[in-house]
Amino acid sequence: MYLVLVYDINMEGNGPKILRNVFKICKKYLTHIQNSVFEGELSEGQMMQLKIEIKQYLREDMDSCIIFKGRNDIWMKKEFVIKEEDKTSTFL
Repeated sequence: MYLVLVYDINMEGNGPKILRNVFKICKKYLTHIQNSVFEGELSEGQMMQLKIEIKQYLREDMDSCIIFKGRNDIWMKKEFVIKEEDKTSTFL
């Protein structure tokens, strides 16, 4: 399935450390698009593992993570408003 993942980490407390860890986990599974946005094609198992790893770091009362799921990238139209930089253009 095709995913777009976005997260928001509150920088209070150990927020910078959490941000680094969540970023590394997302980068392991998906393509980094900009700041806290990742996208890519994952199997159901990979998506579940990604969620398990991220949940180890996210604080329920301070951080958020949203995953948008689709069948594949064909069903999701991408529109760049200002700066077009398609880092997923190497996908086949």
